[in-house]
Amino acid sequence: MNVIVIGGGPAGVTAALRARELGADVTLVERGRMGGTCTNDGCVPTRVLAKAARLLRDSAQFESYGLMAPSPTLDFPRLMQRVQQVVYGMHEKKQLIQRLEQAGVTVLAQSGEAGFLDPHTLAFPDGRRLQAERFILCAGGRARRLDFPVEELALTHSQVWSLKKLPRSVIVVGAAATGCQLASIFAAFGAQVTLLEVAPRILALEDEAISAEVAAGFTRSGIQMLTGIRGVQSLEALGEPGGMLRLHVLTPGGVKPLEAEAVILSTGWLGNLDALHLEAAGVARRGVYVQVDDSLRTTAPHIYAAGDITGRMMLVQSAGSEALVAAENAVLGGEQRIDHHITAHGGFTDPEYASVGLTEEQARRPGLESAAPTGPFSELARAVIDGQPAGLCKLIVSRDNHRILGVHVAGEQALEVVHLVAAGITADMWVEQLAEMEIAYPTFAAVVGLAARKIVQDLGVRPLAHQWRSLGRAPEAEWEKSAPGNDFRND
Repeated sequence: MNVIVIGGGPAGVTAALRARELGADVTLVERGRMGGTCTNDGCVPTRVLAKAARLLRDSAQFESYGLMAPSPTLDFPRLMQRVQQVVYGMHEKKQLIQRLEQAGVTVLAQSGEAGFLDPHTLAFPDGRRLQAERFILCAGGRARRLDFPVEELALTHSQVWSLKKLPRSVIVVGAAATGCQLASIFAAFGAQVTLLEVAPRILALEDEAISAEVAAGFTRSGIQMLTGIRGVQSLEALGEPGGMLRLHVLTPGGVKPLEAEAVILSTGWLGNLDALHLEAAGVARRGVYVQVDDSLRTTAPHIYAAGDITGRMMLVQSAGSEALVAAENAVLGGEQRIDHHITAHGGFTDPEYASVGLTEEQARRPGLESAAPTGPFSELARAVIDGQPAGLCKLIVSRDNHRILGVHVAGEQALEVVHLVAAGITADMWVEQLAEMEIAYPTFAAVVGLAARKIVQDLGVRPLAHQWRSLGRAPEAEWEKSAPGNDFRND
């Protein structure tokens, strides 16, 4: 079987390797640089900036830990050089083209935009044509731009890397994951940051407790947040090019002018569809994405899609999972289905946040009774030791069978902590089992045990004398446990 994979990001590379493993003759087509958005101008370079922001934050603690040194200052051009060095290092580490070719995949990188001529033929700008029995679309996505006067003066997150100097003031439009990360980073660098959001709260898709905790941290950092806006009316330059900008924001109270040296749009992510000429292949769209079913088949039965172009989770980890399903279904003709219920995700903001599974609001649906206790970081020995007491861990657990439905963490190392519970959800653990885990001390992960033991007590699993209950809820140490008794059941 001959398979063409379009796109050289995480989804495309994974799909090509898996299809080849299954015996297909595979060609991978990439219009530009291999690695996709995440490696080249997404999460990898953003994480470099977040690392610098965290180092600056931690430097404020030097004196309290006996480190007598002047406060560091940021050399922004040098930091941007570091960003490019890391991106280059990632390419050197992965050696994607060599790995693919060693596996027997034909790679056509820097090929330009390819588009369908008919359901089985791709055409390239240089006149080449390729045919295949099966196709897997992994062309990725791009930042969405808004339609308002002088919008071209605003940057998207993909254009942040073109900045030559640190803006003294920044307006970030959009307070989902990317917008919040950029706002947090620039605030740590010393810029005056204003964060705008149409929804009534930042991180609107996260659990309300996470949204509130991150917002509280942003307030402590001096970030101004304006939520519930109705849109952007226009942007104008004040004075010379490269100077101040004025953004006219539509609010319930009228038009509000805001001024800053840079305006960054973080207002959504579109699938890279236009150049593909999907109509020639019989592939339907779902808005700005490719329409796929749960087996990742498009409306053309021989064409599958995975990654950002489907408009589903749009995360690196999800792209890889989707690519495996798409490749196996394309080559083997199977009907495997994708399920993103257990997908850990989060953001390198300050404080960090991470989630997996259901939010408390989602767990309130009819027929599902849940409990949602919160373990505060302030009760953790590690948080006290490290001087980072802000944060929480919120567990969502079924009252019926005590299975873990979700977890939401905000605070230091949240993106590491959350995977402990993600593994528990995957293993279909009871919360009692999580409560009795011997988690290393002192660690931030121990907050999971605190939250689990709180819920075990709420559910009445841990028997307590009346006098003990009357003491109320005093903070407990993360190593403090009662005998589990006959807690575990075989249901």
